[in-house]
Amino acid sequence: MSDSIIDEAYERLQPTGPERDGWLSNHAPMAAEALARHGYGARVHRWLDRYADRLTERPRGISPIPAAQWRDPLGDPTRTGDWLDYFARELADEPWSAVLVRWWPRLLPGIAAGATHGVIRVGHAVRALRAAETPPRIAELGAALGYWAARWQPLAPPGAGRYPATDPRTALDRVPRVPDQRFGIRARLAQLAGATGWPEAAGAVPGDPGTAVPTRLAAIVDAAVVRYESHGYASPVMLVHAATAPNAVLRTLPALPTELWRPSLAAAWAATAAVTAAYAPAEPRPLPDPHPGLRFDEAWNRAVHSGDEHAIKFVDTAVETHHRSCDPTLPARVADAIRPLTGD
Repeated sequence: MSDSIIDEAYERLQPTGPERDGWLSNHAPMAAEALARHGYGARVHRWLDRYADRLTERPRGISPIPAAQWRDPLGDPTRTGDWLDYFARELADEPWSAVLVRWWPRLLPGIAAGATHGVIRVGHAVRALRAAETPPRIAELGAALGYWAARWQPLAPPGAGRYPATDPRTALDRVPRVPDQRFGIRARLAQLAGATGWPEAAGAVPGDPGTAVPTRLAAIVDAAVVRYESHGYASPVMLVHAATAPNAVLRTLPALPTELWRPSLAAAWAATAAVTAAYAPAEPRPLPDPHPGLRFDEAWNRAVHSGDEHAIKFVDTAVETHHRSCDPTLPARVADAIRPLTGD
């Protein structure tokens, strides 16, 4: 990763807010980090120039949040400015890793925050910090944590996993769809509590319980990446997050103590299952024959040329899936899957 480029991008974005148009997420820090990470640093400032009209000013605080009274304003978006200020103070006084470890279990139950963009932004910031600890990256982690805290949103509680744990792809196929998919994510997630089969599907984290948590979590990410090819057409933007949300958790695991890994796995699976329930179509689409000779350059070229932030973040995640699976057909399948995002 180009240290100077990502730091420049974060410094440029520090005066901006985490949302626009009421509640749509500011994707600039996440896309910039992904581009720089994969060798497209020269494109970052040009991409930010194109995205600039979507940015808004950083919200001002209303009243400082006392350290001992953090529970009441949790999940209150009117306090976004206060939460940004809160984490700026926290990170000025302690190492970023200590702040992350303290706040991760507090924020994890609200993983649906900002349509999962809270945890996704944290995942990008942690990856950048693990590459190099710099003031702009620490400030970006504070902004990410503040956004997650302001939009903190729990999901309907899962059950005790009353069907046998299985492979993640089969588990995703068993996730029930919410009955009414006409409205936005908040309306859809609100239906999970009454959706038949939701407690069982969300509670049974797939995979062998004896397998290491990072391996199980990676398998969930990989299943969501592959499933996007056949099911992503129903909601190309939103179903990206079925893969990128658990991948953000996976990226954060190395910065967390192992006692936080299992609840992180459970929350990541619940997020993937929730996005799947909210947006998956009733039937998959027919798939073209794969082309095993294609490289990820084609998918990256499409994503970068289009400038689409969700295509960039999905390819970023899919590359990591490819490194684990070594599936020679995956690059072509990803390049085809993102066509609705890139307009090709």
